[in-house]
Amino acid sequence: RERERERRREHLSREREGREEERGEEERREGFEKRQLAGEREREREKERKQMRGGAMSFHLNSHSKGMRTRRLLTRSSSRFNLKVNQDTSKKLVRVDRVNAIAEPELLDLPKAFSEAAPDASPVLICGQVSHSLTKEREEVITSMEDFMTDKVYKYLKPVEKCWQASDYLPDPSQEDFIPKVQELRERTLALPDEYLVVLVGDMITEEALPTYMSMLNTIDATRDETGSADTVWARWTREWTAEENRHGDLLNKYLYLSGRVDMRSIEVTIQNLIGSGMCPKTENNPYLGFMYTSFQERATKVSHGNTGRNAVGHGDQALGEICAQIASDEARHEKAYQLICEELYNRDPDGMMMAFADMMKKQIVMPAHLMDDGVHTTRGSGAKLFEDFEMVAMNTETYTTRDYIDIIDYLLKRWKVESIVCTSESGQAAQDYVCKLPNRLRRLSERAEKRMKKRQKQPVKFSWVYDREFLV
Repeated sequence: RERERERRREHLSREREGREEERGEEERREGFEKRQLAGEREREREKERKQMRGGAMSFHLNSHSKGMRTRRLLTRSSSRFNLKVNQDTSKKLVRVDRVNAIAEPELLDLPKAFSEAAPDASPVLICGQVSHSLTKEREEVITSMEDFMTDKVYKYLKPVEKCWQASDYLPDPSQEDFIPKVQELRERTLALPDEYLVVLVGDMITEEALPTYMSMLNTIDATRDETGSADTVWARWTREWTAEENRHGDLLNKYLYLSGRVDMRSIEVTIQNLIGSGMCPKTENNPYLGFMYTSFQERATKVSHGNTGRNAVGHGDQALGEICAQIASDEARHEKAYQLICEELYNRDPDGMMMAFADMMKKQIVMPAHLMDDGVHTTRGSGAKLFEDFEMVAMNTETYTTRDYIDIIDYLLKRWKVESIVCTSESGQAAQDYVCKLPNRLRRLSERAEKRMKKRQKQPVKFSWVYDREFLV
């Protein structure tokens, strides 16, 4: 019996030792896997740090990638909306409850940035650009303006049934006189010089890149359309503004197509390239900067279309002149709307809006089509970019010049009575001093630039839009 008990004790001891060995082996395997995973994480973090130092951020949003802890970037305006529909009415006006805005830069290993438009903000750097510079306090200013938008701004949009459409200004293909009307159009446009056609095509391409502008507006914090059909005042404004603007490119595109004076395939390639390239207005996802940009840009397009229309009449195409005037009229309505929004922001946050104005002026307002490319222009001649040569033609034809740019700044200063606004912070006062002196400073620089331009020898340039016909720029 004692021998039997001894054998059992030995057997139990061996089983215990076996289990301990198994546990030890399992712990060693787990430790190895943890060290391996930690090494992978460290390599990934180092890779991201290198990318960020080079100015390009890479966000890993795949929640299943090798156990890496990944976080989704929650922007200041976006986050998620909890939409509470009023059950008592059929009207789907919604209340917006936001999750806390942007994730802390430390958590996402995002490089910190500084915004001159919002020195008190904590923006981040994405692809080398300062982003999400809207503070919580200024976000509340924007969200408090919903009633103002409904009562004061929406009147600058027209009901669809009262809007003109492209077909109102073009020959009707259902009528017997369609072919004679098209022939009349083609005969009128024969008098349009190539320089004018280049400017008109550039204006049309700018209008046709509308998807880019809607995308840009939907990057702006606190006002973006979170769902694509959100029933918020800001989302509805963006969609309805886009719908009105969409008619401009439609009409100019069809008119140029019927004229037979331009290479439509080259133009279509340029449009596709431009939409694919996007735009870089440097508005930092900040509605203060965004509305400052649109206030300026809508007036600029109004000036450009107005001058294009007057030049068309001067070349004998009265119908084209009326078309451009009608488009300019739309731009004038939209200009008033955006400038009214900025005026209200000045009333509610004078220092914040003043710094936004100064910041956009220092960056300079880039034209929406500054990334246009037909795929061939830079490969010949001086190698200049397509937009640079287009800009020169626009200046030579006095469609849109440096003087127009300065006049718009001067107009906005008077429109918002910037000199009389009371700013309480040093940053706001410095910004106010900068923008008030800017027009005179730019005029002096412009005068010197014009003298140099007069001495400059014009160069022959070919534009694919007009079948590579050459003229001096």
